[in-house]
Amino acid sequence: MGDRAMNERVGTTGQTGSARPSRQINVVLRSQEPYVATGAAPTLESEPPAASAKTITPGDPYSEISRELEAMVGLDNVKLLVYEIYALLQISRMRSEAGLTGGSHVYHMIFKGNPGTGKTTIARIVAKLFNKMGVLSKGHLIEVERADLVGEYIGHTAQKTRDLVRKALGGVLFVDEAYSLARGGEKDFGKEAIDTLVKAMEDHRNQFVLILAGYPLEIEHFLMTNPGLPSRFPIQIEFPDYSVDQLIQIAELMAKDRDYTLMPQALFKLRQHLMAEKTASLYSFSNARYVRNIIEKAFRHQAVRLLNQYSSGSPGKQELMAIRPEDLRWDAK
Repeated sequence: MGDRAMNERVGTTGQTGSARPSRQINVVLRSQEPYVATGAAPTLESEPPAASAKTITPGDPYSEISRELEAMVGLDNVKLLVYEIYALLQISRMRSEAGLTGGSHVYHMIFKGNPGTGKTTIARIVAKLFNKMGVLSKGHLIEVERADLVGEYIGHTAQKTRDLVRKALGGVLFVDEAYSLARGGEKDFGKEAIDTLVKAMEDHRNQFVLILAGYPLEIEHFLMTNPGLPSRFPIQIEFPDYSVDQLIQIAELMAKDRDYTLMPQALFKLRQHLMAEKTASLYSFSNARYVRNIIEKAFRHQAVRLLNQYSSGSPGKQELMAIRPEDLRWDAK
């Protein structure tokens, strides 16, 4: 489940590709290229980069959202879309104040990406943005998967799903691995969950935002086998895998946040391993989640190493911070 390390399965949390216009209400962003960690924001056709056009004042509701987004590595296409949503909401408010027709917008979304690519984190940020802009009354995130929605007998699934929708009202309902709801065929209770979610989107229009997330290919197949679904999700975002350079940057940030430093030899070892791992696990590599697990293990290995090396005293501040090559270990395959 996306970004599960920081969330319970069902819980509430307060909270560079090219772009081309969609015939629906927003922009569908797609990218097969790796993110550029420090590159400019993507462009819309021949227009200048959106990042250079952003105007954010200190009291702007987007300022906090912007700080959270900029702290994340890569995700240029996602950051652009979040700003577009903010711009649409801001201009819609101005249009309303000017007596112009704003119309009703739909913000249900599809997030396509492998594990560890930031889907749940972005969902939480989007929920916060909608709350700040007055679209959602609470701005919380309810994260669920198939087991949370599907019951064990006829009627149980619909009840479980309705209960979770009620919990999500005023916020975002994030369904991870949503394609698993359609795997069992016509007689599977997963179909009942889908039907119940679709009905809830009509019954509670504009009261919550539904985000379906999962692997790109599986999500595409899921949408193809449910012809009425794509039009209900006008915003679709692809979360490409991180490049090795970005994964190294993520690892360094994770270490820095805990007052550790990855030594040059450790960085070299980690880079070599990530290059091999990405190639060997093309369709199952868990990106930032994989890096997080490695770094967490390195902290433990470093602690054991230092206790053994400095049994009679403190290693000193620099050694307490240093993650060395021998602290980086992974299971042999």
